[in-house]
Amino acid sequence: MIICAGDIEQFDFATPIGVGLVNAAINLTRLCMINPPEFLLFVGTAGSYGKKNIFDIVESKTASNIENSFFTHNTYTPIDNLISTANDVSRETIINSSNYITVDPKVAKYYLEKNIGLENMEFYSVMNTAEAFGIPAGGIFIVTNYCDQEAHKTFLLNHQEAKERIAQFMHTKFPNTRKIDQ
Repeated sequence: MIICAGDIEQFDFATPIGVGLVNAAINLTRLCMINPPEFLLFVGTAGSYGKKNIFDIVESKTASNIENSFFTHNTYTPIDNLISTANDVSRETIINSSNYITVDPKVAKYYLEKNIGLENMEFYSVMNTAEAFGIPAGGIFIVTNYCDQEAHKTFLLNHQEAKERIAQFMHTKFPNTRKIDQ
């Protein structure tokens, strides 16, 4: 099953699950209970912490859920905040998920030090839900912006072209791409 966030980020080949951690988890859980897929593939956009470039396409099977305050030692978490279905996590581009977008390049460097390359609001929920249902999962992302002061402006500027590029990539990689019942 190919899924996406939805709202302004929808694709003709993907089922929208909602924007952000909570909506993605609730709606994906509902989908998995009604019709459990053999595999979940999330497709979407991401912000780069600095190593990946605008319009790079990245595949990953590893997600984290780390808030910026973690790096200033103002928070802690009792949850396991890394989920992976990859055989070799050291070769993965880890995708961080939060309901907040990083706009401070100094903080972005802390993510890079932890081998976390991109951020996408939904991917951790996708991986967590997939793990709960025992469903293999992964994601394909296209970079729209850097995690800096211009993040939102750059995202808006590049979003439409990014959606077109990733749709072309998906239709090339998966020629028989069709919605919902993959």
